[in-house]
Amino acid sequence: MFKNKTYDTLKYIAQIILPAIATLYFALASIWGLPYGEQIVGTITAIDAFLGAILGISTAQYNKRQEVTGNEQ
Repeated sequence: MFKNKTYDTLKYIAQIILPAIATLYFALASIWGLPYGEQIVGTITAIDAFLGAILGISTAQYNKRQEVTGNEQ
């Protein structure tokens, strides 16, 4: 499990930063002919999917722990 600040930061990166970077690079690679557009965007997307999976697991574990201890918020 992550600390709240770590979780919030990683969630922001996964939901906002990485998709924005991938979109920006894909657009600029198409316009300016930058190298390895598909490879770079594919790599960013793979990292983002992995981060999303880790965050999902962390959330599920947190929710399960809250149910067990009766500390539902």
